[in-house]
Amino acid sequence: MNVFRERAHYVLVFLFAFAVFGLAETSGGESGEPANFILCMADDQGWGDVGYNGNDILKTPTLDAMAASGLRLDRFYAAPVCSPTRGSVLTGRHPNRFGCFRWGYTLRPQEITVAEVLKTAGYATGHFGKWHLGPVGPESSVSPGASGFETWLSSPNFFELSPKLADNGIPIQTEGEGSEVIVDAALRFIRRAVDRKQPFLAVVWFGSPHLPHLASDEDRAPYQALPEKLQHYYGEITAMDRAVGRIRERIGELGIADNTLLWYTSDNGATTPGSTGGLRGKKGTVWEGGIRVPCILEWPERIRTPQVSDLPAGTVDIYPTLLEIAGASASRQPPLDGVSLAPLIAGGMRERTKPLGFWDYPSPGRPVRSTELLDELAGRIRTAMTAAPGESALATDDDPGRITEVYSPDARPGHAAWIDGPYKLHRIPKDKSSSEFSDALFHLAEDPNEENDLSEKEPQRAAQMRSALEQWQKSVIRSLNGEDYR
Repeated sequence: MNVFRERAHYVLVFLFAFAVFGLAETSGGESGEPANFILCMADDQGWGDVGYNGNDILKTPTLDAMAASGLRLDRFYAAPVCSPTRGSVLTGRHPNRFGCFRWGYTLRPQEITVAEVLKTAGYATGHFGKWHLGPVGPESSVSPGASGFETWLSSPNFFELSPKLADNGIPIQTEGEGSEVIVDAALRFIRRAVDRKQPFLAVVWFGSPHLPHLASDEDRAPYQALPEKLQHYYGEITAMDRAVGRIRERIGELGIADNTLLWYTSDNGATTPGSTGGLRGKKGTVWEGGIRVPCILEWPERIRTPQVSDLPAGTVDIYPTLLEIAGASASRQPPLDGVSLAPLIAGGMRERTKPLGFWDYPSPGRPVRSTELLDELAGRIRTAMTAAPGESALATDDDPGRITEVYSPDARPGHAAWIDGPYKLHRIPKDKSSSEFSDALFHLAEDPNEENDLSEKEPQRAAQMRSALEQWQKSVIRSLNGEDYR
């Protein structure tokens, strides 16, 4: 696709968006101006990998300050692994609904994203950092650009020091600490939006503290007494914490901090050598240690005093929350799994309006090697520049929107869980290939480490939750089979 055809393509996509997404007046802050949104997400940071959750070795002064001044959500949940969580943030839907089962799976282009909806409501939209929901090249149907982001500096997967990234689809070499590189780009985007007096959505997805854990000497320095592996791990988190501090400082200088919702969380629970804070399980499981993650919201105009909430919430709630605050909606909205947390932010939400479902579908992950993919993309772009008219060296045979498999609602493999208030029911397969399951029921308020199974003591509650989980899984399968797009 040449430059002119590519621009025409994006114009058509933009015009189509007006037919799909409802435009509404934005609400937001008490100033009467639309609220700005900054969504920050760590990569593999566990619930115990912050100072404010009791880690007395790790240096996270920015996150500790946010927890002390904002809204701290102590029962906030992600998917068990990275790509699914990112898809849930963008759509408000459980990732199994669109076939994003494990790491390396993509969005479906049919899905409606928060960036697409907010864009039609007048927001500037930018993505910075880890994408991991498909290719980041200019002709990908599931790139940040094809998913509603006008501006993107993105990596196909995790990244470390001086990363290669795709600048609106064009691979570039950057210099510096990885978290700071993407934050610098996000702040340039934010400054442009402020200069235009335009509300914005800035999605900042860090590549830390994912393996291989490569911190700078400066960030390793506070941890010199520890083993080298921990020096790098903690150093990456400290660098990320500092980068978030730069965001807070800069939006204050720009005079927009009061009306900016800054939302920080992680994409899944801890992996070695991270900390779950004593919770059972780790990344890749639906036990609390695999899905409960740090979460803090700051919005000075609306969150005036420090708050701590034990209300169950999750990454699926980000989409409906932002849309309600912005006064935006999609006119053809498929089923959501999330609920708006705007009432919680306002101090009037005492209970969650519907349970949270989790389902670790037994499908293997797909490797996504960022540097190799970006080098390959750069080569194809060079070839495309010399291609004859009508040829496209960037075209691929991939079609992530094509649904080729029909899933049975009666076959619901894999470990699943259902959180309803303080209770959590597990549906546990006998083994990875088994069609036999057992239940385990826990009261998380009294037993956060999931040690005391109550399923025999409370059989009626277990049966009710089992039935609700089954109905939800069947709804997910209907979406997975494409019924939401018909």
